[in-house]
Formats: sequence, structure tokens, C-alpha cells
Amino acid sequence: MIYLSLGSNLSSSFGDRFDNLEIAIDYLKKHDIEIIKRSSFYETPSYPDFKNPKFINIVILVQTDLLPQELMKVLLLIEHKLERKRDKKNDPRTLDIDIIDYKNQIFNFKYKNLNLEIPHKKACDRNFVLYPLEEINPNWKHPKTNEIIKTLIQKLSDNEKKSILKVKKH
Repeated sequence: MIYLSLGSNLSSSFGDRFDNLEIAIDYLKKHDIEIIKRSSFYETPSYPDFKNPKFINIVILVQTDLLPQELMKVLLLIEHKLERKRDKKNDPRTLDIDIIDYKNQIFNFKYKNLNLEIPHKKACDRNFVLYPLEEINPNWKHPKTNEIIKTLIQKLSDNEKKSILKVKKH
């Protein structure tokens, strides 16, 4: 099972934050990536600059025969198609796609100028990953720490627990 986290806090020429996520899912399907399950939409403040627009996030369960490096190539291509700019770290963006879990395996590799770690190194600290992931798989365990998702959510700060909101597409 492969879990991807998608987020957007800027509109693109294709539409708003919600549209960006829907279009990204359509692009995934066009690259032979089957969508098995998807979470609800969640809204969270931008981090670390809370003045930036809020993010809309989802987590999806996918199936593909692509290897992690090949999958990463597709994800970066989709981000680019949806006008993602990589200027400064944590800048607002039209689309961000992270590999949260790739078949319960651990990977570290370099792709272009990016150092990638699977599972995503900050996944267990992010409310916008944990809550949607728990929604689609309440029995998920972190591949490195072997902690169940409920434990990871309990470790979040009170502020992190309060700052996430399940939302419907407008």
C-alpha cells in the first residue's frame, strides 16, 4: 500500500485549492496510478508563517507498479503541471505531493536536487497527514517507529490537534 499526502494553499490557473487536488488526482490516474481510497478534505494553517493562506490537504491510498524514484518523477511532473514553484522552503504553493508510505518500506535517495526519505521524515509530526491518514486507515503503523497512528496523533500538541478542520469543497 502506498499513501500520498496532497496539499494546496494557492489557486492555480486551473482553479482553487480544492480544484488543484482534484486535478492532481486525475493526473495520477493518467499515469497508471490507481486511487484505492481517499480522505476527506482538511484545512490547516500554513506553517511556519501562519499569515500565508491556509492549506487544503488530503491523503490517498494508491496502487502502482512504479518504483519510488519513478513515482517521485511523476509526482514532481504533476506538481509542475499545476504550476508549483520551488523558490523558498515553505513558500505558499499550488500543489505539494509527498510519499508518506511506500509499501511499508524505508528508502533514502536523491532525486534531482531533492533528498528524499520514505516514509516522509516529518509525517509523524503533521496533523494534516495523520488525521486524513487515520480516516482511511485507522490501523496504519509507521514503518520506521512501528507506532500506531492513534499514538502519533496523541503525541501532537494541543494546538496541532485544534488547528485542523475537516471541510467540504465549496
